[in-house]
Amino acid sequence: MFKELFIFCALLFSIIGSAQELKEIRTLYPKAVESTEITNKLDGELAKVTSSNKSVLLAYKGAVLTLKAKFAKSKKDKKEFFKEGVFLIESAVKAESSNIEIRYLRLSVQENSPRFLGYHKNIEDDKQFVLKNYASISSAELKQIVKDFVMTSENFDESEKNLQ
Repeated sequence: MFKELFIFCALLFSIIGSAQELKEIRTLYPKAVESTEITNKLDGELAKVTSSNKSVLLAYKGAVLTLKAKFAKSKKDKKEFFKEGVFLIESAVKAESSNIEIRYLRLSVQENSPRFLGYHKNIEDDKQFVLKNYASISSAELKQIVKDFVMTSENFDESEKNLQ
């Protein structure tokens, strides 16, 4: 009896910890775009994420790696971080193509990637997906983060920015 209770409590705390971790990652990610310190903090928090984790964490890890590429000093590091980040994001999209958070992350990375890198082919698809599915986001926190992104994005026109 005690063993089952212990396993249940451990599982419960693990779930609560994961939810808290995701909440912090969601909050910090938009701020990481302009901060090497926040990017490095997120990179540390996501270091243990693998393809066996939740796809959304994999997408965040990929997005953070593309930010590491932005802040890297050497061209070799920039290229390696970016390639790995894109691979992880695309893996997450493949695993859960109907996840709006993953699609928002890919859109944010593609929108902010330099044109010469050629990572822009899904902007319109992801934009339409976000517009179509925005109302169905159940998390108020995620809904606000996506709305804030849309409001500052150059890929959404004024009529599309009137999200409800």
